[in-house]
Amino acid sequence: MTPSRLVFPLLLLAAATACRGSGATTPRAGDTAKVPITDLATGTYLGFQGGLYPNGTNDLPAAHRAAGIAGARTVVPLDTAGTPALSGRYVLLSIGMSNTTQEFCSQSGAPGSCDVWSFMGRAAADPAVNRGALAIVNGARGGQTASVWTSPSSAEYDRIRDVWLTPAGLSEKQVQAIWVKVANAQPTRSLPDTSADARTLVRQLGQIARALKTRYPNVRQIFLSSRIYAGYATTTLNPEPYAYESGFAVKWVVQAQIAQAASGTVDPRAGDLRYDGGAAAPAAWMAWGPYLWAAGTTPRSDGLTWVPADFASDGTHPAQSGRQKVGTMLLAFFKSSPVTRCWFVAGAACE
Repeated sequence: MTPSRLVFPLLLLAAATACRGSGATTPRAGDTAKVPITDLATGTYLGFQGGLYPNGTNDLPAAHRAAGIAGARTVVPLDTAGTPALSGRYVLLSIGMSNTTQEFCSQSGAPGSCDVWSFMGRAAADPAVNRGALAIVNGARGGQTASVWTSPSSAEYDRIRDVWLTPAGLSEKQVQAIWVKVANAQPTRSLPDTSADARTLVRQLGQIARALKTRYPNVRQIFLSSRIYAGYATTTLNPEPYAYESGFAVKWVVQAQIAQAASGTVDPRAGDLRYDGGAAAPAAWMAWGPYLWAAGTTPRSDGLTWVPADFASDGTHPAQSGRQKVGTMLLAFFKSSPVTRCWFVAGAACE
């Protein structure tokens, strides 16, 4: 099935279990099967419930959705000092590793250089995308795994500022939305191990969220995606089941923020993710971006598949068709999401 025939529904997806409450029960028959989390619903994997938001659903909880819409409405053009200005800009930035940069831009990331099949290439050619205030910047880079992004003093943030933002006449104070897709290299422990890589990733994602708010004080929204399929991997860089289980890491960190907003209790693994309180808040509002995993050639409920031709020779990095699939999903997400379309699509509303 070609990417043009795939149907990608809105995937503002979610977490069903808070991190500290994510201990699995004894797996039942079939409980070890890797089913897309979007299709798993109230079913379980190693005792962990599916559905990307609470109660096995793929829908934003009402309160979190309302907060996301409110945040989207505050995404406005800013000048480089961070002051609202009719002639200002707002930046959508990517953060992550090789797969992330390949899917977001595919080339170097300089204006006009992104391949047409990537997200930035497709967004540049789409007449519905905001052509005025919105600036899209690819900050991801090959080899930059999760741990690289956990500190606001990371040289990678300096690189984004010095190589991409400043030369384009932009500043860190104009970054207001961020897509994050990270993973760890050479994972060795899978769920339900209490030291599983997925649990480590929850902690790192919490640290990244706080680093992003420190580095980009006006960021309003952070969207997270987990890995694509890795069942064809020929190396130990990030094979299955780790690619699949990274979806639970995203699920749990988003759930941790939702639970904290409801109860005030800080998750001990994810850390403080409070997003209300403006500049004093340690993090920005977070939610799922598109969920990218499907079980190889077995179609997901929306038709998504991953075939060997979608990957480079290592079976881990996406080839052109794989990059196009993710680019298509990202574009559809930002154009249709009720918490992004008012700033991504010209003349649209967030509701």
